[in-house]
Amino acid sequence: MSNDVVQGTRVSGGRGAASSQTLSRGIRILEILADASTPLTIDEVSNELGVHRSNAYRLLRTLEEHGLVGRDSAGRIALGARMASLAAGVAHDLQAEALPELTTVANELGMTCFLTIRDHDMCTTLASVEPRHAVASVAQRPGASHPVTVGAPGKAILAQLARSEWPADVSDELRAEVDAVAVTGFATSHNEVIPSVQSVALPLALRGRQPAAIAVVHVAPTLDVERIVERLGRSIVAISDALGG
Repeated sequence: MSNDVVQGTRVSGGRGAASSQTLSRGIRILEILADASTPLTIDEVSNELGVHRSNAYRLLRTLEEHGLVGRDSAGRIALGARMASLAAGVAHDLQAEALPELTTVANELGMTCFLTIRDHDMCTTLASVEPRHAVASVAQRPGASHPVTVGAPGKAILAQLARSEWPADVSDELRAEVDAVAVTGFATSHNEVIPSVQSVALPLALRGRQPAAIAVVHVAPTLDVERIVERLGRSIVAISDALGG
């Protein structure tokens, strides 16, 4: 009897582990496709995932059935349209209020403007708008994440957290930069997340929500930081007022 129980427990645990691995691999495929600049072949996906082609194919078929991935005319794979509707449901009201402001700022300043939120120890882009008529702009894909310890938006987010909530790997230099945000009201970065790219970010603190930030990125050698801060500040006020602070 006891042996059967032990064996049953082992079997159950094995199934749970297998299910978790399958789910993890499916999520990883979505991350791989999101990070790719062009659609990928099944072989490329399987190589990135580190599994046999047949396993990757089964996972992709399941994701395709749910509209999370799709294929082009050559059979290459990219994220599906269903991903956009899922992403739009994340902090829907915040995105709805932020997008008009992001669009206006992007076109006024000629820079990509984006909204980020804290996601554990990561800084994740929730929405992004590129300027309409800019000769060159920096793409900032929604869903893109990087450690909250790098980049201007990360500093603006850390400035809203108690020290006890900071990641363990915060350097003394970063501590000083984040402390400065409390005084100046904005954060800057250069060459931290994307090589040669500069960023300016302002904290967006809303009651009952994760710390957020609004930022712009640009490859220009110099930036009119004062003008950027003033314009982003007006957007911060507009979004905060619309969402009740």
